Amino acid sequence: MQLKRVVVTGMGALTPIGNNLGAYWEGLRTGKSGSAPITYFDTEKFKTNFACELKGYNPEDFFDRKEARKLDRFAQYALVSSDEAIADSGIDLDNVDKFRVGVVWGAGIGGLETFQNEVIGYANGDGTPRFNPFFIPKMIADIAPGNISIKHGFMGPNYTTVSACASSANAMIDALNYIRLGHCDVIVTGGSEAAVTIAGMGGFNAMHALSTRNDSPETASRPFDATRDGFVLGEGAGALILEEYEHAKARGAKIYAEVLGGGLSSDAYHMTAPHPEGIGVVKVMENCLQNAGLKPEDVDAINTHGTSTPLGDVAELKAISKVFGDHAPKININSTKSMTGHLLGAAGAIEAIASILAMEHSLVPPTINHSVVDDQIDPSLNLTLNKAQEREVKVAMSNTFGFGGHNACVLFKKLG
Repeated sequence: MQLKRVVVTGMGALTPIGNNLGAYWEGLRTGKSGSAPITYFDTEKFKTNFACELKGYNPEDFFDRKEARKLDRFAQYALVSSDEAIADSGIDLDNVDKFRVGVVWGAGIGGLETFQNEVIGYANGDGTPRFNPFFIPKMIADIAPGNISIKHGFMGPNYTTVSACASSANAMIDALNYIRLGHCDVIVTGGSEAAVTIAGMGGFNAMHALSTRNDSPETASRPFDATRDGFVLGEGAGALILEEYEHAKARGAKIYAEVLGGGLSSDAYHMTAPHPEGIGVVKVMENCLQNAGLKPEDVDAINTHGTSTPLGDVAELKAISKVFGDHAPKININSTKSMTGHLLGAAGAIEAIASILAMEHSLVPPTINHSVVDDQIDPSLNLTLNKAQEREVKVAMSNTFGFGGHNACVLFKKLG
């Protein structure tokens, strides 16, 4: 059968460097750091006392107080970003077949804060199980797309993908394939996460995953730098409206980009560490290129997974050199996690949005906080260090990897 073409017609962002799409791009363009001391709880006894929290986010700007109490922050973020994307798309909700509109969302953890607070409440009590009746529906990861569909009446496929930090990239690939195969006309996709909590920070610290650069939190996320010491935890959400091309064209929609393909693979190596030679990462990029019908030399920019961990950054860049060969130095490679921190299950979504905005504005956002060259990294690679670089981006790749060895890769192409 002839696969249908899929395009992006709307986007929404709620990030540590901007609480809407325009503000997010301004933060990316100017190399803004979202990392700062944690305000949500007392971190005096924590190894890491900073994160990339949302700035100036107030639930009551979007929800009444009663509604907000029924929603974990990760679900709030999903609703806020998806509302922006739906409005941005210009879809007439009164004249769309809602049985052909789905929601495929990504979350690596889901309602961690809700789970944490309910368990702490029980532990501090007398043993009587006094739990909030909204405990379970607030916590479960699938509640985010459920709430989006309930709000708008979307009755197509509806579920959450969970593959750790690759979750929202997996969601986008699933959404792409549903539309390609003719099952849907429109899918709201993306991801959200709200793990800047006592349990989240404590858990990631215990596995030595986080930077402990408490004396300089704004520079702690430093992908590709020789002095990097772990990632900076972030929170927020990104939403994209994927739409069948002819459906979008018929309604005169603004089209940001075409989604050309997606690739998946597994490292099958270790619970948390990447394969040192990046074997799984090589395969996921090869799979994505093949799925999109592109050659390596077609790619202009790669937004890497680039978490700022000692092992992960080197393995990914080795894989890029292997896949792209002589073309690799001609690609603008960057890591927007240097600015946003690592949004876990929402990372793939906000980084895909960054890639699409780079195409729209012919400007590749920088990898900030780089000062010391790592001799394990090929010096011929253009890592877009410290300052955004102007260039036409016709094809952009976004890489997202997760604990458990999950690898996902998505390719976007500028139309026209």
